[in-house]
Amino acid sequence: MKFPFGRIRPMSGALLFLLLLLACAPQPRLNEDSNSAAAGPAAALGIEIVGLHLSSGGYMLDFRYKVRDAARAAPMIDHALIPYLIHEESGAKFAVPAPVKVGPMRQMPRQLEAGRQYFIFFANPGRFVKAGDFVTIVHGSYRFEHLRVE
Repeated sequence: MKFPFGRIRPMSGALLFLLLLLACAPQPRLNEDSNSAAAGPAAALGIEIVGLHLSSGGYMLDFRYKVRDAARAAPMIDHALIPYLIHEESGAKFAVPAPVKVGPMRQMPRQLEAGRQYFIFFANPGRFVKAGDFVTIVHGSYRFEHLRVE
């Protein structure tokens, strides 16, 4: 039997099998190990850490968390507590930007809602923190350690 595209047709079955095998393989969870260290303080605070991502072309770090218990998570919106981020390798500290016209770049509603996601942006001047680096976020007396930047 002659195929119009040469030997491509007989090999397509093997390629299809390989693609199906790869699609069925379990996918690794990227931040599972890095979030396990911060799970204790996060659970005590009534939140779940969703992730920490580079944003705005690498000049900002976007920290996302989901509120599980609004009463215990109240310190997350306390105006007196100013969160900051520590780059674990160098010890450099990064603050939440607070432009005059818009204020601090973090959500601070009057009341938290359980099940809703909130954010805090941290400045990353000069793109100092890179993807894959480990950082610690300090918020009052709470420390979320060994978070991997994605």
